[in-house]
Amino acid sequence: MIPEFEKATGIKADVVKAGSGDIINRARAEAANPKCDVIWSIGAELLEANTDLLDPYQPKEYAMIADAFKSGGAWIPYTGILNVFVVNTKKLKPEEYPKSWADLAQPRFKNLVSMADAEKSGSAYMQLNTFLTIYGDKAAGWDKFKGVFNNLSISTSSGAVPRFVNDGEAAVGITLEDNAYLYLKGGGPVAIVYPEDGTSAIADGMALCKRAPNPTAGKAFIDWSLSAQVQEMVVQELGRRPIRKDAKPLGALKPMAEIKLVKYDIQNAANKRQEYIDKWRALMLAR
Repeated sequence: MIPEFEKATGIKADVVKAGSGDIINRARAEAANPKCDVIWSIGAELLEANTDLLDPYQPKEYAMIADAFKSGGAWIPYTGILNVFVVNTKKLKPEEYPKSWADLAQPRFKNLVSMADAEKSGSAYMQLNTFLTIYGDKAAGWDKFKGVFNNLSISTSSGAVPRFVNDGEAAVGITLEDNAYLYLKGGGPVAIVYPEDGTSAIADGMALCKRAPNPTAGKAFIDWSLSAQVQEMVVQELGRRPIRKDAKPLGALKPMAEIKLVKYDIQNAANKRQEYIDKWRALMLAR
């Protein structure tokens, strides 16, 4: 993406790549003297929970963003993302694939399910929140999640999850659809499973940082990211869902109409983040 941006605009872009939580922590630590112009492609609930770090900006083609993805806040949607399971087709036969989130708690999956750390990964936090949206965030819902958690092998990052599955180090991964698709596209021994009990589809986001040292260049990057040609690129090259009204999703992916979706409340995910992460930490400490 960055070489394409530099070619299109003549603007040099330096990227710091890290987990969503680490990115927000760094932006907050540097808030008095910001080094960041744009926070790019992280979980929307983290942006929603940290709007004091952001400078609202309405992109040039804001009207082309599908209404379902518009935030109305300080951040801007970048692409549409879904949470899925990725399975290793050499380790599991189709009839052995997990069909639901609850299936991941079955004893046969002990230490065979890969997921990133929800405290550090925005994707993993969204996956935790999706589970709690389906089964509730009271004691009964957390008890159900504990059954899944006990089978998890916590990975170093969300991007590592499908790689572990592709390489046979895990039989199942909880990941984003586009991460799984890249291994499928590459001919890996993987399949994508959409949970029958539901999954979430929201936008990941980007935002202009408050007191950005290069705000004009930052706005140019956001405008470029939402352009028709770039949205087509993220569909065809990255396997993501577009957020523009005039863009078409990748034909190789399951149509949205055939996927059971649950309503993902971004504001609730932002408000409950500390509570949920505290409970996640408690599970980690009890391992």
